[in-house]
Amino acid sequence: MNLPLGLAHAALAFGMPVLMVGLVNRVKALWAGRKGPPLLQLGWDLLRLLRKQPVFSNVATPVFRAGAWAILAASLLAAMIAPMLGSFAPLEFHHDFIFFAYTLGFARLFLMLSALDVGSAFEGMGAAREASFSAFVEPAFFLLIGTASVTTGYTSFAALIGHLHESELFRWLALPLVGVLFILLQAEASRVPVDDPLTHLELTMVHEVMILDHSGPELAAMQYAAALKMTLYAGLIAALLNPFDPLDAPLACVAASLAIMACVAVAVGCVESLVARLQMRLVPQYLMLASATAALCLGGAGWWVS
Repeated sequence: MNLPLGLAHAALAFGMPVLMVGLVNRVKALWAGRKGPPLLQLGWDLLRLLRKQPVFSNVATPVFRAGAWAILAASLLAAMIAPMLGSFAPLEFHHDFIFFAYTLGFARLFLMLSALDVGSAFEGMGAAREASFSAFVEPAFFLLIGTASVTTGYTSFAALIGHLHESELFRWLALPLVGVLFILLQAEASRVPVDDPLTHLELTMVHEVMILDHSGPELAAMQYAAALKMTLYAGLIAALLNPFDPLDAPLACVAASLAIMACVAVAVGCVESLVARLQMRLVPQYLMLASATAALCLGGAGWWVS
């Protein structure tokens, strides 16, 4: 592994979640005519939560207490596989995208188990919605990977995403694939229009309702993991669009990734300011739009190659 690039990847993956959330909140504040919180406000909130004493339900089992840390560990592991710098990732092996997908699936499983462990019907409702929405997320992701695999012929996540721009089909596939990744970002990171991280309306809560019983360091782990998921998908969009090779021009590659990820955060903030949250019955249709778009890209790539 290239050590300098590995360190740059780790700094990007673990430092950007705070800045991504800060950019989203600042953009939303500007649309509302307010100054908004500091860009690093999430970091200060996490430090404040880490100093607090957690409170546990009397009926909670060790599953609940371990859930937040299992989610954080899985998200950090996924961050090491995600190619945020184009054709480079610290952990890279054949078909590693399957491991990436089910590492995030493992985190989602523990999120739902933690919600169910306290015995609250309210949190069980949120877990059921999370399970339903995740069933629409995975097909879109694997159809997108299939498109990149057919187009490039590579089998590792970093090579698939990082070398896609070298294909003649890239100019036709770039926009729809970015759209698919943007919808997956909204679903995985619980953002509008799929979910609203700031809502407190009982009938529409998904992610927020599942972490109601968490407090202190466990809540900090949950919030950081959610921000990290948004960063991962923003990094995948950056890797898809980044024109620089991390091995040939590492500084330019890192700078381009930072700029593109910041643009993604601005886009998320604009969407959350201008678009209302979808009705619950329309969310599966919105997620199916990502699968349908990825399927069309896969069909077009297959036809072109054949």
